[in-house]
Amino acid sequence: MIPDSVVSDWMVVSQEQVQMFADATDDQQWIHVDPARAKRDSPFGATIAHGFLTLSLVSALLRKTGALDGFRMSVNYGLNRVRFTAPVLTGSRIRGRFVAASIEEKDESVKVVWSVTVEREQSATPCCFAEWIVLYYR
Repeated sequence: MIPDSVVSDWMVVSQEQVQMFADATDDQQWIHVDPARAKRDSPFGATIAHGFLTLSLVSALLRKTGALDGFRMSVNYGLNRVRFTAPVLTGSRIRGRFVAASIEEKDESVKVVWSVTVEREQSATPCCFAEWIVLYYR
């Protein structure tokens, strides 16, 4: 059963995670990996997570809700729209709000289009909006 909507628990985005993502993607821009320079030179006063790191954490945030435990596997089908609307400062906590915008039953699977909002604790502006498509297999 696919829920209409779920909200994840909070998750910390650490400097260590940001550095590992930078290493994996070869994106070593100082705004992400140099805390001293970011504190001094960035408009945010601290390092920030890569937008694509924030996006990649969406699946972990949804899994942490436990709402979809009845499926043997899921496959990322793609994205229709993504916007990064505010930074995720390292050391801050984020959570995901997921609304099932559409659900399409198939023979072996269920195709769900999730409207996702990633929020940062103590920020009025969400960090990311995405329309994410996932196939769930029974």
